[in-house]
Amino acid sequence: MSTATTTKDIDDIVLDAPKAEDLAALLVSKERPPRPSALSASVTFGWRAMLKIKHVPDQLFDVTAFPIMMVLMYTYLFGGALAGSTQEYIQFLLPGILTMSIVMITMYTGVAVNTDITKGVFDRFRTLPIWRPAPMVGYLLGDVVRYLIASVVMMVVGMIIGYRPDGGFVGVVLGVALLVVFAFSFSWVWTMFGLLLRSEKSVMGVSMMVIFPLTFLSNVFVDPKTMPGWLQAFVNNSPVTHVSTAVRELMAGEWPAADIAWSLGWAALFVIVFGSITMRLYNRK
Repeated sequence: MSTATTTKDIDDIVLDAPKAEDLAALLVSKERPPRPSALSASVTFGWRAMLKIKHVPDQLFDVTAFPIMMVLMYTYLFGGALAGSTQEYIQFLLPGILTMSIVMITMYTGVAVNTDITKGVFDRFRTLPIWRPAPMVGYLLGDVVRYLIASVVMMVVGMIIGYRPDGGFVGVVLGVALLVVFAFSFSWVWTMFGLLLRSEKSVMGVSMMVIFPLTFLSNVFVDPKTMPGWLQAFVNNSPVTHVSTAVRELMAGEWPAADIAWSLGWAALFVIVFGSITMRLYNRK
């Protein structure tokens, strides 16, 4: 009796089940959800980058402990020898060391990209109906938050040990904004390496080889006027020097139009050249 009842119930379910034609008609009759805009998709991937920090808080080390260490170490290591006192040296050093630290942090963008490629995450991204550059732009948007955190941390530490920007709050905001724009553009260099190189260690190694000469051979620590002529020619035309000078002058209440123009010009060049190469590699990989 129970067996017959069970069989009858199963037959009823099978008969009541929608046919393939009915499902197809149902799907065709419904409108597809709108495709996400480029901005919406990029912000979503940026939020994904932020969620990584939530689950792995150790990633905040390079934007908290590292900047604090840089400010304190170079101020008290070089202050007395180069400027006679730490109080005088910090006025020159802080905008430069802020530029140096943010530029160095940008290399972790390439590491994150390479890690996702190794795990196969990018294969899933490529199947989504979204704006193609959205995953890359999302990485960079997520890193903008990291740059802002590092900037706030360094400014607070600098103020505690004696830094006083003559440009006030507005000058500091303008300087940090220019630096973030440059860092966002410079990060495209590392997205290219993240796609091009095979391992995370390779990305880190190449990044160090590029960043260390670029940041140390600049006016971050000292005025280039004391350097040999051949070295001055390189330092005075370095993108890090232009950005460092612009940030330093903006925080001092000045308006260095030439250095601001150079900084934005370098930023545009990085986006055009390395952004194009990055997307070509991404589409072909």
